[in-house]
Amino acid sequence: MPKPIPEGFASITPVLVFKDCRKAIDFYKQAFGAQELFVMPGPDGKGVMHAELKIGNSIVMLGDEHPQMSCKSAETLGGSPVTFYLYVENVDQAFRRALEAGAKSLMAVEDMFWGDRTGTVEDSFGHHWTLATHIKDLTPQEMQQGAQEAFAKMANQANK
Repeated sequence: MPKPIPEGFASITPVLVFKDCRKAIDFYKQAFGAQELFVMPGPDGKGVMHAELKIGNSIVMLGDEHPQMSCKSAETLGGSPVTFYLYVENVDQAFRRALEAGAKSLMAVEDMFWGDRTGTVEDSFGHHWTLATHIKDLTPQEMQQGAQEAFAKMANQANK
């Protein structure tokens, strides 16, 4: 009997939609070291009906958009409300690699109050990726204090 969750998958698996999925697959291989697991061509042998990539220890599903089936890309919609939070071994190195592959910097890499060092990029397809390396274990009280300090700093900058 098959497992209810296939081997290698987690309970939640993101599915990304693109105007040109093949370009996205190549970008993610270059930018994030993705491993191509499976690609099924579209019904006419063109494009990508369904693909699976492994990024780090996570599987992501991808495919070309089909607007007639309400399956639209972030490119068609003008962006996405979703940001992917990707833990990596070395965030500074991963951030540079993503930029070299064509991603756009949205937030430079910096240490954050919750114990991660993060930076955010937008890929060529309208998806946002926050790259992170966990650098410090903090208690909930330390995180709360750090949040209060960060919010106060933001308020001071906004009032200038």
